[in-house]
Amino acid sequence: MKKAQQGPGGPGGLFSFGSSKAKLYDVKNPTVTFKDVAGMENVKQELKETVEFLKNPSEYKKLGAKVPKGVLLVGPPGTGKTLLARSVAGEAGVPFYSSSASEFIEMFVGVGAARVRDMFQKAKASQPSIIFIDEIDAVGRTRGTGLGGGHDEREQTLNQLLSEMDGFETHEEVIVMAATNRPDVLDPALLRPGRFDRHIVIDRPGWRDRKAILEIHVRDKVLADDIDFESIAKGTPGMTGADLENLVNEAALTAVRKKKDEIDASDFEEARDKILMGTVREEPISKIERRITAYHESGHALVAYELPNADPIYKVSILPRGMAMGVTQLLPEEDRHYYPKSYLMSKLSVALAGRVAEKTAFNDVSTGAQNDLKEATSLAEKMVAQWGMSDKVGPLNLGRGEEHPFLGMELAQPKHYSEEMAWLMDQEIRRFITDAESRAEEILGNNRHALDNLAEALIKDEVLDREDVDRIIKESKAKE
Repeated sequence: MKKAQQGPGGPGGLFSFGSSKAKLYDVKNPTVTFKDVAGMENVKQELKETVEFLKNPSEYKKLGAKVPKGVLLVGPPGTGKTLLARSVAGEAGVPFYSSSASEFIEMFVGVGAARVRDMFQKAKASQPSIIFIDEIDAVGRTRGTGLGGGHDEREQTLNQLLSEMDGFETHEEVIVMAATNRPDVLDPALLRPGRFDRHIVIDRPGWRDRKAILEIHVRDKVLADDIDFESIAKGTPGMTGADLENLVNEAALTAVRKKKDEIDASDFEEARDKILMGTVREEPISKIERRITAYHESGHALVAYELPNADPIYKVSILPRGMAMGVTQLLPEEDRHYYPKSYLMSKLSVALAGRVAEKTAFNDVSTGAQNDLKEATSLAEKMVAQWGMSDKVGPLNLGRGEEHPFLGMELAQPKHYSEEMAWLMDQEIRRFITDAESRAEEILGNNRHALDNLAEALIKDEVLDREDVDRIIKESKAKE
């Protein structure tokens, strides 16, 4: 009986909770190096310093130089933060301990802190080494923002992490890397010099980087000769590395479904449509609803075509896709980093044009414009309250319209404007929207013949591309 009983520290015992769940990657046969990371040359250049320190620490110590002990990778989801961290370990050929921040937290108090201690002990024992903590905002959020207040398990884990990062001796060759897409919610103590003192921003890739990423993901695919990766890369603005990997996989699945021997350009186009516009839903639609949808989408397309600052049309469809009954997809010809007011006003007009077209054709409006109205209101609110585009409100950022990551932070932050200012912002948001709606009404009123022809073409063909829309509008104007 005594032999069968395990002590608390034995296998499966209570104390095993405190051991780290960090995965150790094989350093002798690294699966990922900088060659596997397409683009991001500036980011890789910054990280080469870290690699050199891990390879030749004596060179740095000789001159008294200190390499940052903490590197925080910041960027939107899917941009390759985890891949980049693994490539640093692969280049340096050192042990790489990878863990998700959420793995530290358990149902028992104190387990998170114990796991942090255990992971750092293992890394120090096998130095030079790298510790990588993914999604660090799971434990690294600003302390004291919860509604209940107090000292919870997450805060205890964070305190232990702060303590461990402070505890590095100058001779210890352990680098801590972490990734987050929400740097704004991290505790200031985590970001101060001596902890995560180097912040590397990883943005969405430009078209050249997208082309390089696509070429990496198709290395093991059977491709036809008609695929132009430059064209695909330019036609996928805003997509991250993960999105592009998904695009290639969807194209491959499409080719398999059609029983093809190789993936061709049409498979990539179908995959892009599926990702951008959603999967086509097969469901019966009444004639009147089909007609309403056709006029709604024609309104979006016509106003986008007529406004010089709007993005070019990619496709217009009345096939139900995703949650929508129809879709008008606009695709920028190049990556944008700045958004002028004229461009945003055009965006508002395009968003409201579907509802205006319904009113023009049927003297009635429907619930089909719900998402358009939500998008337009949100955009107008940002223009007025965050981007200083209202002359009456002035060049102020009043924080209204911001998305708060958790409720406690929103409640803890008072409004920095009066009730009069709130009323003025409401009036300006309404003015921006009514001005944009009036512009859409003017365009559709002056081009009623083109609106009718676009709607009829959509009812007949269901999908129109950029060339179709261009031809129909030009023919309609020629007949007027």
